[in-house]
Amino acid sequence: MVDYPVDLNKCGPMVLDALIKIKNEQDSTLTFRRSCREGICGSCAMNIDGSNTLACLAHISDASKATKIYPLPHMHVVKDLVPDMSNFYDQYKSIKPWLQRNEANADGKETLQSIEDRRKLDGMYECILCACCSAACPSYWWNSEEYLGPAVLQQAFRWIDDSRDQKTEERLKQLDDTFKLYRCHTIMNCSKTCPKHLNPGKAIAKIKARVAQMH
Repeated sequence: MVDYPVDLNKCGPMVLDALIKIKNEQDSTLTFRRSCREGICGSCAMNIDGSNTLACLAHISDASKATKIYPLPHMHVVKDLVPDMSNFYDQYKSIKPWLQRNEANADGKETLQSIEDRRKLDGMYECILCACCSAACPSYWWNSEEYLGPAVLQQAFRWIDDSRDQKTEERLKQLDDTFKLYRCHTIMNCSKTCPKHLNPGKAIAKIKARVAQMH
């Protein structure tokens, strides 16, 4: 653990501002990911004062005490505040996160969707894959090689519930697995920690219900 004093009168209000100031003025070797600074890219996900969140959205809450910053928990660390996201992205790739159709529209036009069906995707498409939720899940800590975790499962349901997709049954069969899906024990840390205020736990419950309907 390294302590870095920061004059908050000469620093922006967010934890990411402080990290950038430290890197620029005190320790150029300090390593962390960042990009948009607007809570959109998910790059600066880390554990701040015990909670997984985005450094660009986390206010420096109390100037009278130190802010404790760690990389996302229970992930291999590349350096400093940079976790190895390889397994996370491989799991995301495994759910085939793109629109799948049996054949192209005969008229060559886009596949339309009703307003009601489009609304079903609200609360899922906003996910920025920061992995805060997965890194907060004890089931993912224990079984990260096999359990897909809340972020990936929420993204899986985003395509399962998309009226334009024609591979719903195949997607559900792929997830019908003791470890991929059913390691979720409804602890709900995922929904509590999401910096975008989404509810991965609810999406997972809906997947389980849809899988149950197949049997």
